Amino acid sequence: MTDAQNIFYTSISTYYSEIFPFNPMQLKFVKNKLGELYGKSILDIGCATGELAFQLVTGGAEVTGIDLNEDLLQQAISNKKHEKLTFQQGNMLELTTDFKAQQFEAVLCFGNTLVHLNSEALVLQMLVGAETVLKPGGKLLIQLLNYDYICGQRVEALPLIETENIRFIRRYNFSDDSELIGFQTDLEIKAENHTVSNETSLLALKSETLKALLEKAGFRNIEFYANFKQDAFGGKHLPLVVSCEK
Repeated sequence: MTDAQNIFYTSISTYYSEIFPFNPMQLKFVKNKLGELYGKSILDIGCATGELAFQLVTGGAEVTGIDLNEDLLQQAISNKKHEKLTFQQGNMLELTTDFKAQQFEAVLCFGNTLVHLNSEALVLQMLVGAETVLKPGGKLLIQLLNYDYICGQRVEALPLIETENIRFIRRYNFSDDSELIGFQTDLEIKAENHTVSNETSLLALKSETLKALLEKAGFRNIEFYANFKQDAFGGKHLPLVVSCEK
């Protein structure tokens, strides 16, 4: 995570769970891929405020959640307490330093977290680390956005997120000279009549490139979906959900 990305998450941390509430389809997807959760050890990369991690331990798993942003992580530590749940500050590029080889049955990386790494080489480093900390047969589950569609159609804005308290506006700025795209956000806080604006760079990681990197890292049985319901990937949809196996 770059300094700009960290500043962005700090600036929206108070409203993060309101902007991105728990999505029950994520839990259903994980259960579908892992089967019985009881006793399974799971690493949640980019755990943010810990919403999914808490649901996983409630279902019987043992979960470690990592995030680089201290403000989000502190919310998780304060609000999501469970004897089988651990939160710690961690970098997805340092998995082999922070964890043992073959420690987890599953590694999750949801919330478009992966594309905060600004090069394919760094993505490969993360994937190799995930493969190392997974047990044989363990699952890597990823959710990012469908940059095949976003870049191909030059999608300039993502759907507006609005609640009683906030409006969250997200826009993309494209460059023909870079695989990075600008991600511009405006968080309008209604009660304060105040807007928090940020811009950072994200890696426009296409599906073919991601598949090649996964294979290079040693993963097999790679499956792409259009959403957590596991609809077929391809076309004009925003999510890209991935399941693969060590």
